[in-house]
Amino acid sequence: MSQNQYIRKYKRISKSKWASHDKSTILLLADVVNDTDGEIELGFTRYIYLHRDEVGKVLGISISKAIFDETDLHFEERYLEGTDMLLLLLTYIEEIAEFCELFSDEFKSIFMLPPKDYFEVAIQVWCEQIENT
Repeated sequence: MSQNQYIRKYKRISKSKWASHDKSTILLLADVVNDTDGEIELGFTRYIYLHRDEVGKVLGISISKAIFDETDLHFEERYLEGTDMLLLLLTYIEEIAEFCELFSDEFKSIFMLPPKDYFEVAIQVWCEQIENT
């Protein structure tokens, strides 16, 4: 399994709305096309990327057109930050956690917790953040 499927450092300037600061992404959700013999093949019809700056600070997320179209949250664009980002992440939290389990070692190297534990805590924290806005 190639680490660059999950964590990607840009070699060129990002095309995201945070282009001047956007230095890497973490893939939080994608289609699993094939998962045999430890080799995971991904599709990108439905995806969520977490965008980070040069020191790892979260800039926001980008979502695929498919997720943009299927969500009932009615966002204006496919790049989300703040409360909109948290609402979308909470909407897809179970799928995200399950997907991140496929890359558990990479996830733990970034967040220092297994995906299941991280997202259990994240739900509580993100809900509190939304309530306090």
